[in-house]
Amino acid sequence: MIIAVLSGFLVAILLLCLTKPLSIRVSPLLSLLPAGLFSYFLLLLSSVLSGQTLFYNYFWVPSMEINLQFKVDGLSVLFAMLITGIGFLIFIYSSAYMKGHQYINRFYAYLSMFMASMLGLVLADNLLLLFIFWELTAISSFFLIGFNNSSAASRRSSLVAWGITAGGGFFLMAGLIFIGSITGTYSIQEMLGSSDVLKNHPLYGLILFLFFMGAFTKSAQFPFHFWLPGAMKAPTPVSAYLHSATMVKAGIYLIARFTPILGGTVYWNTTLLTIGGVTMLYAAYHSIFRIDMKSVLAYSTISALGILVFLFGLGTHAAFTAAIVFILVHALYKAGLFLITGVIDYQTGTRDLTKLSGLRFTMPLLAVAGLLAALSSAGIPLTFGFIGKDLIYEATLTGSYSSVFTFCAFLVNVLLACAGYLAGIKPFVGRRLAELETERPLSVLMWLPPLLLGVLGLLFGCFPGFMNEMIQQIILPMQQGERISLKIWHGFNTVLIISLVTILLGIVLFFVWKPSRIKMDFITKLEHLSPESIANTITRGFKNIAGRYTLFMHNDYLRSYLRKITLFFVCLIGYYLIKNVHLQINLDNLTAIKIYEVVVFLIMVAAVITVIVSPSRLIAIIGTGVVGYCICLIFVFFGAPDLAMTQFTIDTLTTVLFVLVLLKLPSFLNTKDTLARTKDGILAALVGLIISVIALQVLNEPTDKTVSMFYADNAYLLAKGKNVVNVILVDFRGYDTFVEITVLTIAAIGVFGMLKIRSSEIE
Repeated sequence: MIIAVLSGFLVAILLLCLTKPLSIRVSPLLSLLPAGLFSYFLLLLSSVLSGQTLFYNYFWVPSMEINLQFKVDGLSVLFAMLITGIGFLIFIYSSAYMKGHQYINRFYAYLSMFMASMLGLVLADNLLLLFIFWELTAISSFFLIGFNNSSAASRRSSLVAWGITAGGGFFLMAGLIFIGSITGTYSIQEMLGSSDVLKNHPLYGLILFLFFMGAFTKSAQFPFHFWLPGAMKAPTPVSAYLHSATMVKAGIYLIARFTPILGGTVYWNTTLLTIGGVTMLYAAYHSIFRIDMKSVLAYSTISALGILVFLFGLGTHAAFTAAIVFILVHALYKAGLFLITGVIDYQTGTRDLTKLSGLRFTMPLLAVAGLLAALSSAGIPLTFGFIGKDLIYEATLTGSYSSVFTFCAFLVNVLLACAGYLAGIKPFVGRRLAELETERPLSVLMWLPPLLLGVLGLLFGCFPGFMNEMIQQIILPMQQGERISLKIWHGFNTVLIISLVTILLGIVLFFVWKPSRIKMDFITKLEHLSPESIANTITRGFKNIAGRYTLFMHNDYLRSYLRKITLFFVCLIGYYLIKNVHLQINLDNLTAIKIYEVVVFLIMVAAVITVIVSPSRLIAIIGTGVVGYCICLIFVFFGAPDLAMTQFTIDTLTTVLFVLVLLKLPSFLNTKDTLARTKDGILAALVGLIISVIALQVLNEPTDKTVSMFYADNAYLLAKGKNVVNVILVDFRGYDTFVEITVLTIAAIGVFGMLKIRSSEIE
């Protein structure tokens, strides 16, 4: 299992190491990776269908309860087979679509990394491991969405998608940590028995908020949906893979997986019903106004995701069955429609529905694939979409507010049927246009994947019994209820009548509704009220605040940085001393002041004043050196000659370096800013006061010599050194010293490089 999950990462690393782009003969071979993984999970499917749940545990960071724990049950194996099965077709399709691209290695590396991340996400049985893979999907999708990095629009789309999904990931991380802390385990399987503990906990509402933020942002729910249409700037294989069958379903998977743990409450169901209902209606309405095929598919995808969230909000056995079936239905027809869109764009150079017509003459097999996908999208009998649509109506017709829920589902299905016809049928019907003709041959690797997906939708629709047992194995752990069998014919009933009316109105709307730029402009006029526009306004506000903050805090003046850092230090330490420390300054324990100590002190004061008022850098450097030498004398006075020698050496060295570096710089600016000098003087006095108070307070604190005695007793025994200070620096704290030496070395290299550059400029 660990090899299956991590194989995509290994392939990605190998591809990034290659120096030459993959050839057209080699790139199709990469599809063997998802094909092999699909075969592996197909073998595991037999165990799952027999009622088994397979667990794989590999120790990683046991001290933090982060282990590579994987779980294979009905839900995870369904998603794993979708990820690898559709991934296989995407890899095949990409070998022709991306043929000759200079960065094809990078494209396949990102695609492999994303596939591996999604597999890890749906198979993980550890909360922390799940979150790691969750973030990896965001990172890899960021690279895929922004793959065309020469385009400003692609770069912006990837940043928007990253900002929203990664922001949601931050909330999800907090929610998962709360869940693990409350249940006492990070294993999803183990916390199934702690469902009541979580639901009765005072933080349950906060956990739901954090959890839903993660799921809703990833699965493009209103009002976080707008990143998905923008992500259509990605290459078509990316759109087909990420935005139909995998990435956008990650939030749906999360909701399904945690339903037995967090679900079943009024807060859970009401939130899902509300957000899902608003999303599916809003996006379905927008989908028929778009004229770009990718935009039509993007909004219809958002609506489909809203349907799934809505169904999980209903919370019944019938609703769960409808949701699981619709996940598969949507993945098949939507991936096919995206791939068809890519072929049309590849061959004609446009995705504008107002300019596309009669492509059935030049792409007959692709037209068949589009027809099958559109029929499944509309829920025409003998397609898998028909069964999925009937199950949705069965779910909405039971329980409270059944008429309202059914009407909403009916309206959404009519709009989505029209959107499916627009993307799958509209480009192929009508008269043949000469300007769309192309002599570029259409590779079989481009039309075969969408055709296979369309045939699968037809096959599952004609023989739905194949999916019965798998659906039940997925549903039973989440929701107990009467078994629902997938059948073509359930009799003449209310569901059939609503389904037939849906089909009829969808066809009528397709013939009546003609996409146009006028309609597109109409919907665009309302963009200033959209969540995207509001988010952009908020973003601009944050940007302005950040700009003002940057100008104030990071203005490129070292003196300004020192003032702010020092002021923060004074405020923080001063507040702590006043609030938490009972100052007891006792001067009786101090030794008598000697005349030579007074002399050294006066010399230091004179040197400090010289540094402050001197207009010459050289005199200021010498003054700081004098201060350092006076400190050496103080060390000698108080019995620390070794420390004095160290101070003397370092002070001499730094003084010489300062002279060498700063000697040729111009004199200090002759400023007469009395206010600035006064502020700096007050700040310096406050720092001196605080340090003095701390030093005097320390003298009254009881001394704990445990650490000192340890070093004194073990310096020679453990390190064979008689100088305790040297032993501490070299042995007991050797890593600190090593790091300090490294820092000084790096600084010296930097100074040397700057001097070399300066020397070359002079020459």
